[in-house]
Amino acid sequence: MKTYALKFKQNIPISLDEAWAFFSSPLNLQKITPPDMRFVVTSDYTADTKMYAGMIITYKISPLAGIKLNWMTEITHVHNRQYFVDEQRFGPYALWHHQHHFKEIPGGVEMTDILNYAIPFGIIGRLTNNVYVGKKVKNIFDYRVKAVEELFGKM
Repeated sequence: MKTYALKFKQNIPISLDEAWAFFSSPLNLQKITPPDMRFVVTSDYTADTKMYAGMIITYKISPLAGIKLNWMTEITHVHNRQYFVDEQRFGPYALWHHQHHFKEIPGGVEMTDILNYAIPFGIIGRLTNNVYVGKKVKNIFDYRVKAVEELFGKM
């Protein structure tokens, strides 16, 4: 199984507390995901729900031609105001390990996403990644940069 690694950084002109409060809430993920993904959190959480290790989050997504998929991730690690990790437990990937890091910098926060993922189906999965999935994942993170800038401004 081929694993792909991506790293994205973005500086945001908000406090560390504000960044942590926004990004550690599962309900806010929909706000920074491209609308064409039709991403919906289906877990029964409220805006007051605090993230914790072991938390299970379920979603519905439509990554391709309106095909609806169920996706389940687990928050496996949380270090308050520094990082958290989500890992897929059920969904479209053979592997999904996503680290979210936050570091206070002058004037705001540096946010770093480190993503390791793999596509199932061997050679067909590798071809699918080269033709479609890899570009789609990059586009999702490019969209996030713009959405975060619209929400919080640009540094």
